[in-house]
Formats: sequence, C-alpha cells, structure tokens
Amino acid sequence: MDCPFCNISKPIIENKHWLVSFDKYPVTNGHSLIITKHHRKDYFECTKEEKISLISIIDELKEYLQKEFNPSGFNIGMNVGEESGQTILHTHVHIIPRYKGDTENPRGGVRGVIPSKQNYDE
Repeated sequence: MDCPFCNISKPIIENKHWLVSFDKYPVTNGHSLIITKHHRKDYFECTKEEKISLISIIDELKEYLQKEFNPSGFNIGMNVGEESGQTILHTHVHIIPRYKGDTENPRGGVRGVIPSKQNYDE
C-alpha cells in the first residue's frame, strides 16, 4: 500500500492513536491534519478508543495553533468517501485556522462545501 499518511516521520503533536502534520496544500496559515496512526479508511472505521482520543488531540492542536498563529476562529472537518471530497483514503481531520478577512463572507462555514447552500438565510 502506498499511503502518504502511513509514513509521517516528524509530527507536530501526537498521542497514542493520532498524529498531527501541517497540510501539504494549506488553505490558511496553520492548516493542519490530524491523522490516525493505524491505517483506517475513514472515521467510521476507527475504534471507539481512537474516536475518544481524537477529542484530546483536537484540543491540544487548538492550543498550539492559537499560540503559533493567533487565528480568530477554526473550521474542523473531515471528508468521508470520494463523493465528499476524500482523496486520501486514510482517516484525517482538517483543522483550518480562520482569520478576519480571509474570505469575503465566512457565514455558513462548512456549509460552503456546496456553495449554493452556504447562505441559507438569504
């Protein structure tokens, strides 16, 4: 198997089940990936223990990114399946720091994956 996430050598942060690396193609400064240490195709293949430990590494990464990049907000998300945009079939969570003015209208946040649905209150 030739998986780019199975051989990350220098994680920023790690715990028993997860490691953190900066995204190779970041959309903002500090855009990071939380990646399972064991190859799992998607979140729904993760064990209960892995899912529980994900919470603590999200919190730890948030503190790190706040200190290093001082964003005003965050988007947290994952793609499950090719139709959702998943291109690497190894479980990973995107943590995207957000900054005032980084997009004209951030309202709707992750709903923007389908642009016509982002502004639901218009």
